[in-house]
Amino acid sequence: MSEHDHGGAEEHDEGEGHHHGHDDHADHDHHHHDVERLGVAVVTVSSSRTLEDDPSGDAIADLVEGSAHTVEARSLVEDDHDAVQGRVNSYIDDAAVDAVVTTGGTGVTPDDVTVEAVEGLFDKQLPGFGELFRRLSYDDIGTRVVGTRATAGIADATAVFCLPGSEAAVRLGVEEIILAEAPHLVGLARRAE
Repeated sequence: MSEHDHGGAEEHDEGEGHHHGHDDHADHDHHHHDVERLGVAVVTVSSSRTLEDDPSGDAIADLVEGSAHTVEARSLVEDDHDAVQGRVNSYIDDAAVDAVVTTGGTGVTPDDVTVEAVEGLFDKQLPGFGELFRRLSYDDIGTRVVGTRATAGIADATAVFCLPGSEAAVRLGVEEIILAEAPHLVGLARRAE
């Protein structure tokens, strides 16, 4: 199946498909479909932190609000597959929430279950998010980037981004990628609505 998908991608990049790609870039340049003010839900995944002791969640909230978007909800959930999936899904179902940003649970220890919990909700995966995040993180942590499974996707026209638990990783992901691209991604995901 992936061979077929890859072939489709190559066809898309040729001829008229390539022209369509330019249209997408033109839309991005003119912010044609961008959502101006995002409602963001912040989910910290940790069995050891509290909302009062959550520097990574604080960083996400501060960066979102500092960019004229709003934090519609914020919560902390333990490292449990069903708990994480249920909490993120409740925000996806919330009409006030355009994007969900999680922090924690993206590594390789047995209790790192955020990626498994959240990917099951995605209608579309956004592999470029994790790829770019790891590329940017390489400057800070070198080859240790192979141990981060940061990921993103679209679930019911809501953008969902899963970041590592460290404050430095969260700042990088939110400042360099999410704030730049989430308004555009949400706008495109909702274009047909």
